[in-house]
This record gives sequence, C-alpha cells and structure tokens, in this order.
Amino acid sequence: MSISLQYVHITVNDPDESLGFYRDALGLEVRNDVASGGFRWVTIGSPTQPDLEIVLSEPHAGRSQADGDSLQELLTKGVLTQIMFRTDDLDATFEKVRESGAEVLQEPIDQPWGPRDCAFRDPSGNMIRISQAPKA
Repeated sequence: MSISLQYVHITVNDPDESLGFYRDALGLEVRNDVASGGFRWVTIGSPTQPDLEIVLSEPHAGRSQADGDSLQELLTKGVLTQIMFRTDDLDATFEKVRESGAEVLQEPIDQPWGPRDCAFRDPSGNMIRISQAPKA
C-alpha cells in the first residue's frame, strides 16, 4: 500500500490577486480554473511535482455562510494557513518574491535546526515560508 498527498487547499480573498503571487512570483502553473455558484477554485502546482496540487478558493466557496464567515475571520487575522515551499536557490527566490511586492516577514537566515529559510505573507495574509536544504 502507498499513500501520497494530492491536494492542499489555501483560502484566499481573491483568486486573481493570489495568482499574481503564486503563479507570477513563485512560478507555479495554473492547472484548472473552475467557476461554480459565483465562486472560483483555481488549482495550481509546481512543474516539478505533477501529482501535488494547491487549490485556491475563497472563504465562502462551497461552504455554509457560517463556515465561510469563520474562515474569513481567521484569514483576516492572518492565522489560517502556513505553507512551506522548498527551493534550490533561496536567495534568488527571495528576491523574485520580494520584487513582486509581497510582504516580507523574514529575510533569508540559517536556522539552528538546519535549513536556510525566509517568510512572506501572500495577498490574503497567509504565511508562506520558503526553505533551502542545508548544504552537505
């Protein structure tokens, strides 16, 4: 038996604004864009990980009003999601994302537990960390 991660959902305020970050700054590709009931689900992914997809959706997309309101409140506070990406060139990735206008939370630093990493907020306030494996 084998098991693997297929989808990760990230709640965002505006899928179009979020694409400017995830597609244009991070270099992820759009794989699907579905409209339903006045909302959109945009699926993106890394060209190097074809079996893993990230779904961007608004707080109320496919949810009850109460659940959507709760997600919106957490998203507004900036405490809803933290996503960790890995890159082979942290400094170049950091500069590309910073140049996109993303809010920098932490410039690249060497962590005591091994990796070198940095952190940003996406346009909806989700924390995005990007790491590079320690050099052997």
